[in-house]
Amino acid sequence: MTEQGLFQVGLYLLALLLLVRPLGAYMARVYADGSAGSNRWLKRVELSMYRLAGVDCNRDMNWRQYAVAMLLFNLLGIAAVFGLQRWQDILPLNPQGLPAVSVDSAWNTAVSFVTNTNWQGYGGETTMSYLTQMLGLTVQNFLSAASGMAVLVALIRGFSRHNSERIGNFWVDMTRSTLYILLPLALVFAVILAGQGVVQNFEPYQKVTMVQAQNDHPQQQTIAMGPVASQVAIKQLGTNGGGFFNVNAAHPFENPTPLSNFLEMLAILLIPAALCYSFGVMVGDIRQGWLILAVMTALFVPFVLSTVAAEQAGNPLLANLGADQTPSVAQAGGNMEGKETRFGIVNSALWAVATTAASNGSVNAMHDSFTPLGGLAPMALMQLGEVVFGGVGSGLYGMLVFALIAVFIAGLMIGRTPEYLGKKIEAFEMKMAALVILIPPLLVLGGTALALLTDAGKASIFNPGAHGFSEVLYAFSSAGNNNGSAFAGLNANVPFYNQVLAIAMLIARYGLMVPILAIAGSLAEKKTVPVGAGTLPTHTLLFGLLLLTVVLMVGALTFVPALALGPIVEHLQMTGL
Repeated sequence: MTEQGLFQVGLYLLALLLLVRPLGAYMARVYADGSAGSNRWLKRVELSMYRLAGVDCNRDMNWRQYAVAMLLFNLLGIAAVFGLQRWQDILPLNPQGLPAVSVDSAWNTAVSFVTNTNWQGYGGETTMSYLTQMLGLTVQNFLSAASGMAVLVALIRGFSRHNSERIGNFWVDMTRSTLYILLPLALVFAVILAGQGVVQNFEPYQKVTMVQAQNDHPQQQTIAMGPVASQVAIKQLGTNGGGFFNVNAAHPFENPTPLSNFLEMLAILLIPAALCYSFGVMVGDIRQGWLILAVMTALFVPFVLSTVAAEQAGNPLLANLGADQTPSVAQAGGNMEGKETRFGIVNSALWAVATTAASNGSVNAMHDSFTPLGGLAPMALMQLGEVVFGGVGSGLYGMLVFALIAVFIAGLMIGRTPEYLGKKIEAFEMKMAALVILIPPLLVLGGTALALLTDAGKASIFNPGAHGFSEVLYAFSSAGNNNGSAFAGLNANVPFYNQVLAIAMLIARYGLMVPILAIAGSLAEKKTVPVGAGTLPTHTLLFGLLLLTVVLMVGALTFVPALALGPIVEHLQMTGL
């Protein structure tokens, strides 16, 4: 890896970590009293929304009530997005006259955006009207992110409260997440992106004459327009990732400059990283938040470096044909297939790792064109459970489940009932944690097996052998962990994949959220256990290493055999070993 590449990665991490404390402290204040600093004037707006909706903001819920409210709200979201797609041909803000979306694709997309997955089996500029993009997809970018943040806050209250069955009010947590955090950040970021050249308009698509003629005849190209900046801002901040255009953040109207590229990458991990600090503040021990953030960063950095190294090493098959892949050439060296020259290898690899470490899924390069080991890293990050930063809210509550498992293992070693943050971790919590850990692998491996065993699943695989297997495994890893990125090369916009992937996305989202809320309710009912001589400190380097090991071991034991059949075999074939 070149010095320039190391500088780019280091600058990115430095900027991210410098923003963690101020944003994390702000979010902790928001969830504590709903008004923080200059946002106090929004308090009247918040209270007005409760009165309009008939919500008693002073009435907390138990975990079952919280779960029912969350599920019903998200179910209504699926219905709304589905309806917008099916009726978009007769609704306004459709200057291109795009037809209604097919039933199976509309169902898949509705589930995808409501579950914060944003898997896209369609081309945005050729499928979705402006109204569908704004009122359906962009709105859900806010609400799905806020749902994840609300569940996280409920879990944190489970740790911080005692002798109580109440874990907060879902409607209050949703409103505060959206009104005080997501909306202001997205508004500022959208203006910055528009200043960089991201389009934001309602104009019909433009036809322009190309500079270079063909056979002395002028050629025309259709340039897609639309309200792009507003959707890109929240798709990154909310770890949603769904692109306005088919090629996502590789499109010059979504991501035109190196600065916009840097800021969008920063936005992907900003809230998940800052929530670690919020967690420390809300449980009364900031060291706990820093420890979780340190573990996430310690997992993130090796994946970045390995991906950059794999891409800069290039493809020996192309080298044998005489292609120049000199890794010391910053922009042209190594494997540039599927990458934008304005970003180069380092920023393409860094984005790929960031977007799969978070459950974001946006791309500025084609992951299908990465080298086998370069493509393995994004796939493996999803298979770890989207806990290396992860989605807004969902990444941290996933990592906290791994922390419960780590203290349980430590407790078994010394024959003591494990404790975490002053709460005893007993049979019920471990059963729920087991569900959270086991459901994603079941969906990923089971879905991949189903696709490879059925004619409908195999019919969409265009690349034979190990790479075709990797494409299917990547698709189910993405859906089964609510990421949304794709290897491509797999025609997923067919009834089989639209239905099966939608089911995987639903279970991966709500099959984890409900057990998390059950854990929150159980912990809130318990009394706080005072720290004693046998208490395992969970803010130390030793516990951090234990937690990191547990995450890696669970992922490795589950997915290494599948990875060996895909990217690892393909790497051996590529190198001739």
